[in-house]
Amino acid sequence: MKQKIINDPLLGFLSIPCGLLTDLVDHPYFQRLRHILQMGLSSYVYPGAIHSRLNHSLGCLMLMREALTTLRGKGVAISNEEYEACCTAILLHDTGHGPFSHVLEGTVVSGDFIRHENFSLAIMQKLAKEFGDKYNATVFQTAISIFKNEYHKPFLHQLISSQLDIDRLDYLNRDSFYTGVAEGAVGAQRIIRMMNVVNDGLVLEEKGIYSLEKFILSRRLMYMQVYIHKTSLGAEQLLIRTVRRARELILNGVPLFATDSFLFFLKRTIYLDDIDDNVLQHFLSLDDTDIWSSLKAWALCNDLILRTFSEALLKRRLFKSILQNTPFEENILDDLRAQFGKEFVFTEEIPVEIYKAGNEGIHILRKDGNIVDITSLSELLNSEFVNKKETKYLLCYPKKS
Repeated sequence: MKQKIINDPLLGFLSIPCGLLTDLVDHPYFQRLRHILQMGLSSYVYPGAIHSRLNHSLGCLMLMREALTTLRGKGVAISNEEYEACCTAILLHDTGHGPFSHVLEGTVVSGDFIRHENFSLAIMQKLAKEFGDKYNATVFQTAISIFKNEYHKPFLHQLISSQLDIDRLDYLNRDSFYTGVAEGAVGAQRIIRMMNVVNDGLVLEEKGIYSLEKFILSRRLMYMQVYIHKTSLGAEQLLIRTVRRARELILNGVPLFATDSFLFFLKRTIYLDDIDDNVLQHFLSLDDTDIWSSLKAWALCNDLILRTFSEALLKRRLFKSILQNTPFEENILDDLRAQFGKEFVFTEEIPVEIYKAGNEGIHILRKDGNIVDITSLSELLNSEFVNKKETKYLLCYPKKS
């Protein structure tokens, strides 16, 4: 069977068998992901972090194929249909991301907090209808069932979404590579080789525990050094408030430029039950370029707030950002608001949770056959450390000229 070969700078040559998977890769819904940054506005801090959701999704497909082949080699029953369905689900798992990925989730589309998984599911269902006559329709039905965690083999969903999933194995290494933060690199291939299935649940064999410790520690280091870097967080909050301000002005009758699909969402409140073909088509027309083109126009508008925010993002004249472990004192905030104006001083709570033990935790298959949570076996990852829930507090305000 012919294959499509793609050269990935992180994983090397990716081979995709011709058929359903290549048709999905070539489809406009998937190709749209090349115009959506994987890491939002992290490139304001790490200039190399300009990789796309398409890069990540292709990497996930390769790692998924390795994982399924590994499990088959250990005697885990995975049919050809389940194999293709799982590959389909991981390839499409991020198609529901909007502009700048997580940054504007719940902002561009206002109303219910609609997660990108909801749009991904709607896109899978739409593609199932489109390809239903060309390919086995049950493959898409199985893929959707796996994605929704309704399939009778839970480990297939765990490969897509869990605390040790293919998604995390790719994005940690990929984000580490493109930011140049070496501490985030993990032994993805080693972890995949140690995967197994017991009672339809995904486990990791005990001899892979050191790679798993590195995986969890790397995830924490990437959070502290990259994902919640105060400057990129400040830029993201600035972008969120820019879109909110634009929506407020438009709803008050102020004419503002925006692309058709962007304007569609700025004028409407969308709830989960409202996701029909019309909403979905407008959403699928959105990517990062819609936001950038709008920011360029808004930087010339008459509204001081919108103009200031837009210029700050376009010219990287970002606000001063302070990130700390305790809430900011009200008297400090009052002084800043009196100095700069309340619209230009804002705070945000940033929750941080690296690992969650229990039924949803990562389970280790010991040599004696017992299954335990990683925290009860690892000397490095005690439960107090990995289960720690933190809240960081962000404060942003203009820099003094």
